[in-house]
Amino acid sequence: MGKASFCTIQDSDEKIQSYVSINDLGEESYKDFKTWDIGDIIGITGFVFKTRTEEISVHAKEVTLLSKSLRPLPEKFHGLKDIDLRYRQRYVDLIMNPEVKKTFEIRSQIISEIRKILDEKGYLEVDTPMLNTISGGATAKPFITHHNSLNIDMYLRIATELNLKRLIVGGYDKVYEMGRIFRNEGMDIRHNPEFTSIELYEAYSDYHDMMDIVEELFSKCAIKVLGTTKINYQGQDIDLTPGWKRISMIDAIKEVTGIDFNEINSDEEAVKLAKEKEIEIPDKTKETRGDIISLFFDEYVEKTLIQPTFVYDYPIEISPLAKKKKEDNRLTERFEVFIGGREYGNAFSELNDPIDQYERFKKQVEARQAGDEEARNDG
Repeated sequence: MGKASFCTIQDSDEKIQSYVSINDLGEESYKDFKTWDIGDIIGITGFVFKTRTEEISVHAKEVTLLSKSLRPLPEKFHGLKDIDLRYRQRYVDLIMNPEVKKTFEIRSQIISEIRKILDEKGYLEVDTPMLNTISGGATAKPFITHHNSLNIDMYLRIATELNLKRLIVGGYDKVYEMGRIFRNEGMDIRHNPEFTSIELYEAYSDYHDMMDIVEELFSKCAIKVLGTTKINYQGQDIDLTPGWKRISMIDAIKEVTGIDFNEINSDEEAVKLAKEKEIEIPDKTKETRGDIISLFFDEYVEKTLIQPTFVYDYPIEISPLAKKKKEDNRLTERFEVFIGGREYGNAFSELNDPIDQYERFKKQVEARQAGDEEARNDG
């Protein structure tokens, strides 16, 4: 506007327009102001007024350059759209996309509410080691580092599971941890090499009790943070109201495909069926009925589970630390929870039969020796 300008300033909460004129600043100061760039950090002293269009603004009497932005931000029209750049430079993403800031704020509120719920239930929050001498507690490839003083290789944890179980053994009935997990694997929209997880353990309970707690955590957090259990995620309407669907893995496969694995009782039958349906079997160690059931679930069922669903009774082959079902020792008392076609949690009744556990550890070792790098190393 010749001898006057409008600029926008923002802090962590809001934006406001400022009116800057040559008459208030003087010719030299105004000339300097005109050279400043988007992303510069400035200070303004003045008074609040309304423009002719009724917009609340600051009439600047003095402006100060506090910190110069040497590298300009993305220009306003296009903003920051490149997904890879947004994830690698979160600080730029936060500046350019205000909705991302809201996501971070909601995340913080959710974590606070989870702590409140679990603390009120008598759970003890703990911190367990991130460096371990074995890589256990999950099926994943670890990051390996070296401890110079002890002259041994160590692993960044791929789960908090084993150390939390040791606390249960040590006499605590209820413990939980929210902490960083590291997995040296591929990256995509669902997987990151480091992420935050929560694990909780309770003595004298089973996987049905844990389903109830998971349902309560999701619904209470939604009400506290969003004021409702009915949300929209990526265009899908999802209802987190308690009373979630619960279905066995075999029944879920039958519901979607019509195939009933209760009628398939041998590894050979299962492998034959997988080949007929062109289901890719990763390697020879996965040619078991249990692994094939898992592959069928991944291929046909997971993407269909939009509303919150507990899928339970997983095959023993993919559940090395879960207790066997009394009614069918080929299955375990394990569940995963799915929302929007994605898995959001995994839990099970803990295996506490030492002989059974020893046999499963032996199978893990055999799988690793057969070339399965992601076979668990819990023993």
